[in-house]
Parts: sequence; structure tokens; C-alpha cells
Amino acid sequence: MQPVRQPQHQRNPQLETLLQEISGLLGPAEQQVAAQYRMPTHPVVLVMGLPRCGSTLTMQWLAASGRFAYPSNLLSRFYAAPYVGVRIQQLLTDPAFSFGNELHDLAASIDFASTLGKTRGALAPNEFWYFWRRFIPNIEPRRLTDEELAEVRSSEFAAELAALEAAFGKPLAMKGLILALNISFLDQLLDKVLFLHLRRHPFYNIQSLLESRERYYGDRAGWYSIKPPEYDWLVGEDPITQVVGQVVFTHQAMAADLAQIDAARQLAVSYEAFCADPAGVWDQLTGRLRAQGLDADWPYDGPDRFPDTNQVRLPAGDVQAILDAYRRFTGEQLAL
Repeated sequence: MQPVRQPQHQRNPQLETLLQEISGLLGPAEQQVAAQYRMPTHPVVLVMGLPRCGSTLTMQWLAASGRFAYPSNLLSRFYAAPYVGVRIQQLLTDPAFSFGNELHDLAASIDFASTLGKTRGALAPNEFWYFWRRFIPNIEPRRLTDEELAEVRSSEFAAELAALEAAFGKPLAMKGLILALNISFLDQLLDKVLFLHLRRHPFYNIQSLLESRERYYGDRAGWYSIKPPEYDWLVGEDPITQVVGQVVFTHQAMAADLAQIDAARQLAVSYEAFCADPAGVWDQLTGRLRAQGLDADWPYDGPDRFPDTNQVRLPAGDVQAILDAYRRFTGEQLAL
């Protein structure tokens, strides 16, 4: 049995009720709009990787560039009618539709802070999970079975992405964590896609996931985020073994999927390299997009670097337990 989330991470029942009401009112209008679309015309950038690998920072970076459409915190409230939501967002925040600066306070700039992947600000990136859950049968990140994949409303999903792209007039970028263990399925579904695969040094990814459990639940007992195929037996182990297995086996599953995908439709980036040289990553990213036909000759004007948070914070006993479990699962000695 999962422990209860800490109060600051629990859902707001009043908000959930209001979102359901808005969804019911706007959903029919969205269906009429989405029926006009089939598939995005530009490559969809899907940020993939383990939780706590730097995916939120990467999405904030993409959003701040101004070159991509992306799901914002404001847009997430229109998950059942995202095209309509984009139009409302533009009406409220886009300077092109400003009149007398009546709503200037809504168009806040995007910063690079977050808490467990949760950003702050109307236009800050959002994971958009409620949107994904409209089309897929899982509510949490895990591998779908063949039977479940057959239930995915693929054509509706692609059409909604195309509608979002059209509303923004830009290529779409978003997190794909909820289907990170079904990357090959997404590859077959989308005509044009770029999987931006992020990987962080395993020890620091494990450490951050353990800390996330403590912040989310108040202790390490509760499972946090993605469930690898080995979840059923990992869940019976101690928390450190669980998280080491979560990182090792999820990465192995993702790597096996990506090995089946055209190299031109993916880009592997380490968190450490991204922090040290985001301009270099930008060059690789735009090069991949140009190879798929997008006119992405965009000069880089973002930060020169980001702070690298890879520091050992756990006590020595936990560090050794992580290193031992990692060696047991992989046969490799993990260097710090």
C-alpha cells in the first residue's frame, strides 16, 4: 500500500471538479477542431528520460527559447480542449493580442526553478499528464502490454498534437515520460519525431529519486514515478535496492527501444553535458530537426551554462549500499 502524499503534493478536489466541468463544456468544441487535423507537420520533440534526470530543466530551456510550442501550466487546465486552451492562453498572455497592458501580469517570464518537476507560473512548462491520459489506458509511467497498446486512441492523439502545432504555429515540444517504456510505439505513431533522450550519472539520479520519495511521501517507503518491467519483484526489496533497480532497468528498457529507432529521430544528451554546454546541445538539436525538414536555422541565445547539482548528499552507508546494488545489477563498478 502506497503511503499518503505530503499535503503540498496532494490534489485539490475543488480544482479537479472544476476541471471536469470545463472539460465537459469545451470537449465537444475541441472534437470539431481536431477532426480537421491528422498529423503534425513538424517533428514533435519528445523529452524522454528517467525522472530526476533534468527533463524539467530541459523543457524550461526549450520553452524559454521561444522556438517551440509546449504545454504550459495554464494550458494544462484545458487538457480536454487544448486547441481552445491555446487560443485562450494567447488571448490572455500573447503581446500580439494585448490592449492597454490590461493583462500584462499574466505573461510572466519562464525561470529555471522547479519542485519535483512542478514549475510555477502560468506559462511555465507542464507535464500535461491529464492530456496524455485521455488517449492511453495507464495513469502512471509504465510499459503498456500489446493489448493495452491496441486500446490507445492513436489517431485522436496525433490529431490533437497537430491541432496544438497549428494553434501555436510552431513545432511542438513536450515530455513523454508516461510512455517512456513504449518509445518504439510512439516512433511508429508519429510521422516526424525527435526523441531527446536525457541521461544523468546513475548515482546522482538514484540519490535524487530517493530524496524525491522523502519529499513526496515523507519517507522512502513509497514508490515514486516510473515502474520498470521488473517492478513486481523490485517492490518487495528495500528502498535503496528499489531505486537502483528502477534506474538500471528503466534505462536498459529505454535503450533497447531506442536501438530499434532510426538514429536521425533521436538525440542522446547527458545532464552533465547539457549543464556545461547548452549551446552545444542546441546545435545538435537544431541539426537533427533540420535533417527532418524543419527550417531550424536558429541562433542560440540562451544561458551559457546551468548549475550542475551533482553532489553527494547521502550518508556514507547509503552511498555504499547504492554502489553495491548497482554492481549487483549491472556487474559494473560505479565511479563517483
